[in-house]
Amino acid sequence: MAKKRIDQVDVAGKCVLMRVDFNVPLDDSGRITDDRRIRMALPSIRDVLERGGRVVLMSHLGRPDGTGYQAEFSLAPVARRLAELLAPAPVHFATDVVGEDARAKVAALSNGEVLLLENLRFEAGEKKGDPQFAQQLAEFGDIYCNDAFGTCHRQDASMVAVPEAMAGKPRVVGFLVAKEIQYLRDTIDHPERPFVAILGGAKVSDKINVIKNLLQKCDNILIGGAMAYTFYLAQGGQVGNSLVEPDKTDLARELLQEGRDRLVLPVDVHCGDAFRPDCNKQIVPAGQIPDGFEGLDIGPKTAELFSGIVARAKTVVWNGPMGVFEMPPFDAGTRAVAEAIAASGCTSIIGGGDSAAAIEQFGLADKVTHVSTGGGASLAMLEGKPFRAVELLDDV
Repeated sequence: MAKKRIDQVDVAGKCVLMRVDFNVPLDDSGRITDDRRIRMALPSIRDVLERGGRVVLMSHLGRPDGTGYQAEFSLAPVARRLAELLAPAPVHFATDVVGEDARAKVAALSNGEVLLLENLRFEAGEKKGDPQFAQQLAEFGDIYCNDAFGTCHRQDASMVAVPEAMAGKPRVVGFLVAKEIQYLRDTIDHPERPFVAILGGAKVSDKINVIKNLLQKCDNILIGGAMAYTFYLAQGGQVGNSLVEPDKTDLARELLQEGRDRLVLPVDVHCGDAFRPDCNKQIVPAGQIPDGFEGLDIGPKTAELFSGIVARAKTVVWNGPMGVFEMPPFDAGTRAVAEAIAASGCTSIIGGGDSAAAIEQFGLADKVTHVSTGGGASLAMLEGKPFRAVELLDDV
């Protein structure tokens, strides 16, 4: 069932309490090094302002310990950047979350204005999902809006207990969360075929439930990254010094059996004798990595094989790099896959985290259909997990 969006409710003269994900990276001087998460929230904020409403924003930043203010985790730099991006709309900042300053500034907020509360995680009640803390937040809004996909898989107070406390009031998704659900759930549940998943990253254990869920839906699942070496080990192959999970070989064999006609493993490996760009390198057949060497990327034959499968696909979902994409020349496999996805013209969904970083690094983000903003959340959605933070919101 589709969820009601912010543009589908009347906001004129009302205060929208909006959960956003402003967990942006800061340098040692407290300057924002990447403001993409702030910019992604702008359409939902502007929609409310342009239709005569006002917005109270709540977010976390980093991992403070919940014992109160910690300067290095303050959202003050975010408030300054938000003011620049939303100008000339006034942006105010509360120096606490539910204290005197926040209450006074919420009460004084006029339509067409924005207030950003201080870091939610300065309050112990946020991570605990505390209903009393949630009730204090809930009193700030006439409408609840969830536009924080990166935390949709969490049970934090602002994600679950606040919308629970606002039962009877409109509870909607913002444009960002609506888009994530559209691609990571709806498109994957009803894909145009052939439907291909590309899964990489370090550990099979991180992707077990994703593989199991997608085996029921995909025509092919391409396995790359270090997780492939556990599959080689399960088949009796040599993996040298490669990163493997020996305790997961039985599981790997089960997955190979279950997906025998759909799981596609690398046919060759680019390996090195040290984790350095200037190490001794060689390309070897899959499962034949010599002692003293570790697999660091898929080989050229695998890149060609995977690219050919992607070229025929109508829907592709990609989560996890093929190798050490941050370190040339071991970025070649990930780059080849990214370029094949970009050139395919299919509906292409890039999971968050390293895959999103890679597609940005290669300058291909605007050549794919959707780049997810949430690493952990996108993985949980690919596993088919229910999200309480989304289920609570109003259906269309």
